[in-house]
Amino acid sequence: MNLKRTFGAILSVLGIIGLIYTGVAIINHSAQVTTMVVIGIISLIFFSTGISLVRNTRDEAA
Repeated sequence: MNLKRTFGAILSVLGIIGLIYTGVAIINHSAQVTTMVVIGIISLIFFSTGISLVRNTRDEAA
C-alpha cells in the first residue's frame, strides 16, 4: 500500500474523530466556544486533506 494513501486514511480518520468530538461538545455545552471552533476547523482541514490524498494518489502495480 502506498504511503500517501495510508497517511491520507489516517488524516481522514483523525478529521472524522475531531468533527464528532466537536459536535458532541457543542450539543452538550461542555467546552469553550473558541476551543470548539479551533478543533472544528483543524478537523475539517485534516478531513479534507486526507480525502484529497486518498483520491489523488494513484495505485501503481510494480
